[in-house]
Amino acid sequence: MSSAISNNRPQPDKVITDIADYALKYAIKSSEAYATARLCLIDTLGCGFEALSYPACTKLMGPVVPGTVVPNGAKVPGTPYVLDPVTAAFNIGCMIRWLDFNDTWLAAEWGHPSDNLGGILATADWISRNNVAAGKKPLVMRDVLTGMIKAHEIQGVIALENSFNRVGLDHVLLVKVASTAVVTAMLGGTRDEVINAVSNAWIDGQSLRTYRHAPNTGSRKSWAAGDATSRAVRLALMALKGEMGYPSALTAKTWGFYDVLFDGEPFRFQRKYGSYVMENVLFKISFPAEFHAQTAVECAVRLHDGVKNRINQIKKIVITTHESAIRIIDKQGPLGNPADRDHCIQYMTAIGLLKGNLTAADYEDDVAGDPRVDALRAKMVCVENKAWSRDYLDPTKRSIANAVQVFFKDGSKTADIAVEYPIGHRRRRKDGIPLLEAKFKTNLARRFAGKQQAAILDLCADQRRLENTPVNEFVDLFSV
Repeated sequence: MSSAISNNRPQPDKVITDIADYALKYAIKSSEAYATARLCLIDTLGCGFEALSYPACTKLMGPVVPGTVVPNGAKVPGTPYVLDPVTAAFNIGCMIRWLDFNDTWLAAEWGHPSDNLGGILATADWISRNNVAAGKKPLVMRDVLTGMIKAHEIQGVIALENSFNRVGLDHVLLVKVASTAVVTAMLGGTRDEVINAVSNAWIDGQSLRTYRHAPNTGSRKSWAAGDATSRAVRLALMALKGEMGYPSALTAKTWGFYDVLFDGEPFRFQRKYGSYVMENVLFKISFPAEFHAQTAVECAVRLHDGVKNRINQIKKIVITTHESAIRIIDKQGPLGNPADRDHCIQYMTAIGLLKGNLTAADYEDDVAGDPRVDALRAKMVCVENKAWSRDYLDPTKRSIANAVQVFFKDGSKTADIAVEYPIGHRRRRKDGIPLLEAKFKTNLARRFAGKQQAAILDLCADQRRLENTPVNEFVDLFSV
């Protein structure tokens, strides 16, 4: 005889209500968070402009149906597209993530909180243009920065103690959840509407990580976040039309997220939501490399001058690293495409040793076809330093350490070059900010004429003026 199952609708899960209350009510008071969000904004857009040089990216962009006209639609920076906010979110999300060259968050789960900008900027621009058309005030860029800080925080705080990759799920599910909460609030959603939208984000079928790993590594990893943040906008708009939510989406026995997708375990939390994640976010400044390999490439570049004329004499290369790098980017065997190569620590290290640099173009077939690359990869071994694995998870350190040492056939060897904190780390902000700003200038020059570049740079360098600029006017600066 089966036991009766209660059909009484429970109160919403606390994890969901905490997200909703933070998105709606929390006041960001950290000037450091806003200053870092400005840097994140320009770096994220800049990475998108570089991606627009790659046909593999641009072929996915534009309206779903060619020729679609959207009155007061959201503009996609660096392109001629004016789209509905859902499609615009995909376009922006796709271009900013394509080259894997902007911010990163590393914890029990890793990811790229700037992926949320797709939904946030598209929605803010769409709201602003419709407000102006109706004689109302547009949103200003401080609203966008606030949304970025909150989306970073939701994604990053959940990621601190909860590993989705260990159950085979991709981190873009946290982009969907964070974007959904922030965008629903930005659209004027009530607490119940934010809860309903976020519950649907958790219930959605979630992306499998298989497109990030051998043998299936592929370009979906470059558009998956655009897909997630655009889905968030769709869920937000549905909630504002009165679509219902599912209060125990996480905790429902048998059918909820925990039981179906998280081995029956509830989420754990290290801290409350605030502005910690934006303040501590990692920037990819020097290399478009998966972040666990950033310091390995830096080590390889430092070794370049000493090994470039001795490549044929190399016997062995030892990469000392941390556990997450070994689990995610330690790869042997053939690498089939750029998406495969930029998630292989051996490939990235080999390029650094051979060229003294690493650029997005180095993942393409013409560079990968150099026989020296795979010859060096075959001589590499990855070894875990357990102390570095602990420091990686330590909230007071959050290191991403690697070391590279080259051994030659004649018995000689290089120094064992170690770097614990990459140039984009909070501990190296002073060194990193000028390089990040230079990177933005380079990326603007890829897409815009000199006068337009100057206007963008002038505004983006002024925190107060940027924050007070209407969103639609900011986006118009990037029209082509």
